[in-house]
Amino acid sequence: MNITDIATEEFSQVAADERLGKVRSVFERENPKGIIVIDDGEYAGIITERQLLQSHIEDDAKVSVLARNNVPRIDREEDVRDVARMLVEGGTKVAPVFENGGLWGIVSEDAILEAVLENLDVLTVEQIYTDHVVTLREDDHLGKAINYLRENDVSRLPVLNENGQLSGMVTTHDIADFAVRTMESQQTGDRSGDTDRMLDLPVYDIMNDPVETITAEATVETAVERMFETDYAGLVVTPEDDDTTVAGILTKTDVLRALTFTEERNMDVQITNIDLLDTVSRTDVQEAITQVVDKYQDMQVHHAHVRLSEHKERLRGTPLIHAQIRLRTNRGQLAGTGEGYGSDTAFRVALDKLERNVLELKGIRADEEYEGQLLRKLDEL
Repeated sequence: MNITDIATEEFSQVAADERLGKVRSVFERENPKGIIVIDDGEYAGIITERQLLQSHIEDDAKVSVLARNNVPRIDREEDVRDVARMLVEGGTKVAPVFENGGLWGIVSEDAILEAVLENLDVLTVEQIYTDHVVTLREDDHLGKAINYLRENDVSRLPVLNENGQLSGMVTTHDIADFAVRTMESQQTGDRSGDTDRMLDLPVYDIMNDPVETITAEATVETAVERMFETDYAGLVVTPEDDDTTVAGILTKTDVLRALTFTEERNMDVQITNIDLLDTVSRTDVQEAITQVVDKYQDMQVHHAHVRLSEHKERLRGTPLIHAQIRLRTNRGQLAGTGEGYGSDTAFRVALDKLERNVLELKGIRADEEYEGQLLRKLDEL
């Protein structure tokens, strides 16, 4: 199945020499997944709402300063599974589509999920959700929320009340929307608060509630349908008998990642923000994780995911990198995280922590068969 009929020629665009302030207003008005940047009629990159939130660049700066030109370029007849992998590894929800060397349109995460929706009934939420969740308290300030979003490279944070129960959700979109409205009120003369005042506000003031939840036993098809119905990019996973306890998060990106799983004997390793790799290669990463897994007989790894994110701090020009390794196994999820200057160092620290966590598992036995129904159904399309 390729993306010929999934990609679209309709997309938001902005000139490279335009002000970033205009980009903020486009996100506010049109709510696109991403905006294509054009320079002298040619494709020059893409800007997402998360980039604007994470950037400290002033609104008077030109769009070209923030435009990402390392987003994967998709051929219009690319296989849908390959495109899913490229979007996840590129850390983007939308990518430019080219035909005969020229920009033709875009393909989005939503378009792919809509196309494969009816095939997602063979997976359950439990098989693909993320069980490591970063949360906030209702009285945590907005500045802390922004830092958590940046540090953990996520787009949503569940909010807990004083009893530790789920009470709301804060997303990058919520914060960006609030920031735009605040700046607009200041421009019209209502200067009731500056940026510092805004960052001191409790997240309770802008969080969404009630929160959309899903149980681990539900099918992924049901979960994605609910995301589309509510226009949310993620759901909180809760126990079947308690919708106030956070057990995990399921996002559209998690579902997209599931489309890239393989039934090959070699471990499938996926790397988000792969462009941050420097002295270590994809092959090095795969071999290192395989060596850890092979030390423990009968441990069946369905999928490995490595997420890299870059901090502004540098040491002699080398950026501080945060690395997270997550394994989906027949005994649940295992993870290891680490930081270091350069992707190699960060990855090795995370790998060491992962191995220590693997050591805690005893008596691991392989499942009889890896779930491959989704792959077979996709291959039939």
